[in-house]
Amino acid sequence: MNKTKIFDCTIRDGSYAVNFKFTCTDIKNIVSRQVKLGVEYIEIGHGQGLNASSPERGESLYSDMEYIDAAMTVAKNSKIGVFCIPGIARMEDLKMAKDHGVSFIRIGVTIDNVHKAKPYLTYAKSLGLETMVNFMKSYSRSPQRFAEGCKTAHEMGADYVYLVDSAGCMLPEDIEAFHKAAITLCPEIKLGFHGHNNMGLGVANGLKCVELGFSFVDCSFQGLGRSIGNIATEMFVMAVQKKYGTKIVDMDIPRLLEYGYVVLKDITDRKLDNPLELICGYTGFHSSYLKDIYRCCCDYNVDPLRLIMAYSKIDKENIDKDKLAEVAKGLPKDNVDDHPYNFRKYFTYNV
Repeated sequence: MNKTKIFDCTIRDGSYAVNFKFTCTDIKNIVSRQVKLGVEYIEIGHGQGLNASSPERGESLYSDMEYIDAAMTVAKNSKIGVFCIPGIARMEDLKMAKDHGVSFIRIGVTIDNVHKAKPYLTYAKSLGLETMVNFMKSYSRSPQRFAEGCKTAHEMGADYVYLVDSAGCMLPEDIEAFHKAAITLCPEIKLGFHGHNNMGLGVANGLKCVELGFSFVDCSFQGLGRSIGNIATEMFVMAVQKKYGTKIVDMDIPRLLEYGYVVLKDITDRKLDNPLELICGYTGFHSSYLKDIYRCCCDYNVDPLRLIMAYSKIDKENIDKDKLAEVAKGLPKDNVDDHPYNFRKYFTYNV
């Protein structure tokens, strides 16, 4: 099985959800946490890519260059990349992005307009950028037409081609049909998947992509993105680890849940998923026992997310307060370096 990588689009697609008003501080906060989690590919910028900020497309608070520079200050070994749409982005925008440190570029076109990607692919390759073609609204064409587009994009130099479920309308069997058509016509093709969650199938579609050996699955913290949103990194990683362990995605679940919640809670007015509720799904811990977790954490100063994970390995059906206390005593004390946020804010229950 090929190892599918998470491709983070919290900033790029998430910009739609904040009316393109990310600050450079927001960029640093999001990227730095992605880096700590080990995310290798991080896409930034306006939702419609380079040179898109305008009254008609939505005005960003800062320029493309300023966003790139902000991300690069905290990127370390992670790759920072940008999106572009032919006719909106200019070649000088690609040059600027490369000069300021980006490693990859995604070119958004429809399948019928794949030829419009060619000059951008050619120039991006000459700059040494890793290249991806995103077939926007892929579902609007047949799997065979998608496959033909993949072959053309590959022949033009694309390193990867993306199946894009822009409306969140695809089923796992649709993913399989498009994949089968693509690899049949172009066996050497490397695919990515960008999905939306309008029917609540984002994670299921992402799991199908992992099963099929896609190179990338796009995710964002808390699913932040246009419309209902993207595949939530938190839910996707939990599902992948439940099915495959850490051999596909090796990520610290408690820190992932915490980072996504904390970094976005003051940026967006969208309702965020409580990390405690999310960890219950991952561990099989019943939420009616969260009051006991709260009290135990207060008594022993431990991380509630790690306490839930540890106790669930012992008992998923009942809560034994003595056993819970013993588990808590075996956990490291909560501290600023490991858990810098006050866990009490997660509890909205009558405790």
